[in-house]
Amino acid sequence: MMTDLEIFKKLSELKQQDISVCLATIIETTGSTPRAAGAKMIICVDGTTYGSVGGGCGENQVRSAALRSTLVTHKPEIIEIDLTDDLGTKGGDVCGGRLRVFIEPL
Repeated sequence: MMTDLEIFKKLSELKQQDISVCLATIIETTGSTPRAAGAKMIICVDGTTYGSVGGGCGENQVRSAALRSTLVTHKPEIIEIDLTDDLGTKGGDVCGGRLRVFIEPL
């Protein structure tokens, strides 16, 4: 996991390289989730990510939202991720909570 300082240093480095990126931040959680509010992940225009908002299907949804809309429209958005949909499919690996994630283009 990257600290906030490491995330912001990486953002600065990517911007200096003129790489389009989004920053995803968990703004709210309910139930059991792998990461708490405030966790951050960088999504680059090529799909590369740095940091984590929890892994697995939820992280894939964040990446898809960033690439599909935020990096195209350059408008921030909030997405909701329901981790309860995957309960039982991974032998108990899924937490079963919900996340709201703010995705902003930088």
